[in-house]
Amino acid sequence: MMTRRQMLTSAVAAFTGGLLLKKADAASNTNQSHAHEKQFNKHQRHTNYTPVITPNGSTLPFKTKSGVKEFHLIAEPVEREFAPGMNVKCWGYNGQTPGPTIEATEGDRVRILVTNKLPEHTTIHWHGIFLPNGMDGVGGLNQPHIKPGETYVYEFTLKQHGTFMYHPHADEMVQLAVGMMGFFIIHPKRPETPQIDRDFAIMLHEWAIHPGTYRPDPAVMLDFNIFTFNSKVFPAIDHLLAKTGDGVRIRFANLSMDEHPIHIHGHAFRVTATDGGKIPKGGQWPETTVLVPVGATRDVEFIADAPGDWALHCHKSHHTMNAMAHDIPNTLGVKQKNLEKKIRSLIPGYMAMGETGMAQHADHVNHMQGPKNTLPMMMGKGPFGNIEMGGMFTVVKVRNNLRSYDKDPGWFAHPEGTVAYRLT
Repeated sequence: MMTRRQMLTSAVAAFTGGLLLKKADAASNTNQSHAHEKQFNKHQRHTNYTPVITPNGSTLPFKTKSGVKEFHLIAEPVEREFAPGMNVKCWGYNGQTPGPTIEATEGDRVRILVTNKLPEHTTIHWHGIFLPNGMDGVGGLNQPHIKPGETYVYEFTLKQHGTFMYHPHADEMVQLAVGMMGFFIIHPKRPETPQIDRDFAIMLHEWAIHPGTYRPDPAVMLDFNIFTFNSKVFPAIDHLLAKTGDGVRIRFANLSMDEHPIHIHGHAFRVTATDGGKIPKGGQWPETTVLVPVGATRDVEFIADAPGDWALHCHKSHHTMNAMAHDIPNTLGVKQKNLEKKIRSLIPGYMAMGETGMAQHADHVNHMQGPKNTLPMMMGKGPFGNIEMGGMFTVVKVRNNLRSYDKDPGWFAHPEGTVAYRLT
């Protein structure tokens, strides 16, 4: 039975949750018009592979010196806009989190300079990559820590291909929690047949950012409240664009504290690789949901053969919400009509919520001001109304006559007679 204290606690939490940032509505209004910038550099324009697209991210440029591809990573504090109305003080690489994607080819000799501009020491571990033991990046075990102001050099030859990651192996609990991670993509020496037309990389992460604050809390182990694709939440996550008939690969990586079941609508994909390598064709299997474990990568591939706007999201329902509190009493079905007036005498402006569900939260952004730097629980507007999502959610847009991969085509024009309609 709900006590008076629990009801008041619920009221305060609901009131705070209901006072939602008006700024976040701007993110909803930009949902159908995302900018898609080219991410490859001049050294990658003439290759035997399709360059990887990191939505809302970038690819790290390199210089070739005496046959060695040289990259430069700078570990530093960064500020990341998760969506309009929420900026987060993170740590990352080269001004962003996740850090820029490193792309190279099997057989390449690579040299990676790592400069530390953090307030504490760090290292980099090349997750899943086969290399000399002294290049593996575990501070204290394989190398000295990289102190603030120092630059270290990692150099090795790439002996495999696949989807890998880089991240610190020093004060890992803190440095991973605040965003220090990135993709390391190694393309096969021999061109793939058939070649992939669209190749995307999405880093999965979760954060504990308390309402009204700007910095992730690394001490939180279970109760996260922000869930991101490439450190963005819906509707600020870039849409994934493809032409009908394109071969599409999506590379997922997970350095969060939870596994994530990523589900696609309108298509089935095949799970083709892990960070342990390519899965032989006879061992690949069809899915519409791929489970991405902690500390792992998964590649999925499919033919974009169904035009439309198709959802791509984590299927843990709390992971497609923002700024949720998980310690308040359940008010679903609780009659609050007479209680609302009494609570307003203690909390002016209080609105009873949760009796019939939570969909009303998506409308509150239009008229309620809330905690600073805190997003609504659900956001996003589509052609038919509120999408009522947040967190790990985006849209795969497949079009018959897509003119450019660099410009969002807007919402899908459904053929006549193909949209569900009201009967009663």
